[in-house]
Amino acid sequence: MKLVTYDDGKVGRVDGDEIVRLDVPTMRTYFERGGAGEANERVALADATLRAPIMPKKFFHTAGNFREHEEESKRVDWSHEIAPWIVFFQNVDAIIGPDEPIVYPEHLTEELDYELELAVIIGKDGKWFGPEEAMDYVAGYVIFNDITARDIQRREMRSGVFSFCKAIDTFCPLGPWIVTADDIPDPHDLEMTLRVNGETRQTSHSSRMSTTIPEIVSHYSPLGYSAGDVLSTGTVSGVAGFSEDAASLYLRPGDVIEAEIERIGVLRNPVVSWQEAHGEPAPARVRW
Repeated sequence: MKLVTYDDGKVGRVDGDEIVRLDVPTMRTYFERGGAGEANERVALADATLRAPIMPKKFFHTAGNFREHEEESKRVDWSHEIAPWIVFFQNVDAIIGPDEPIVYPEHLTEELDYELELAVIIGKDGKWFGPEEAMDYVAGYVIFNDITARDIQRREMRSGVFSFCKAIDTFCPLGPWIVTADDIPDPHDLEMTLRVNGETRQTSHSSRMSTTIPEIVSHYSPLGYSAGDVLSTGTVSGVAGFSEDAASLYLRPGDVIEAEIERIGVLRNPVVSWQEAHGEPAPARVRW
């Protein structure tokens, strides 16, 4: 089943070329209640404006999980080790949905990058459990594009942590919908591709994770989960910043990104300038 948030925040399920509205105020409420009945309303999918499918209470980031991403960092002598089991929290106010613009903050960064990731939706509250129980907490999957300001990231990582570089407004595209776990029997068997202006930049497979989804979900369980929380599983190789010609591959206003994961769909987002988004020039350049 595909679950969507659409128009002014309505929640629904996709039924062919229509959306059937569900009787809950938010997607988080849907998971908190363990489901929902249907409201007497249908709308054509083509006529609906899809929003970010969920606004979680907590968004757990996983970094360094695909070893291919670590290996490409070594090839270009990236400033810091991409170690496994890096975890940090995303700014949920940075979440945007399908077709919403990523705003290029040119006063903050000159190295805007993309990161295709599979994200997990947590379906119920829980903490302190092992891998053998973890999949009982997984309700579905969604595509996540972890937009990153690499120049800010390098400076942040001098302290051993990073967050600001990934948490700037509009840097968290999520969508286009949540596909429930019963429709994806094996999340470790999914093709993953990211394109910029139709050119393939990242291509991989979810089987290449160093640690499995049950291991990741259980590993973070001491932090406590709430129904509707989101957990990313790390990006794959092919990011601009770890390329030998990074400068030519960083995102620019006018670019269109398509993040695709098999059995889920395509998350599309354009990149726009600060001027286009806000109707005024960007603020004075910030030096980090």
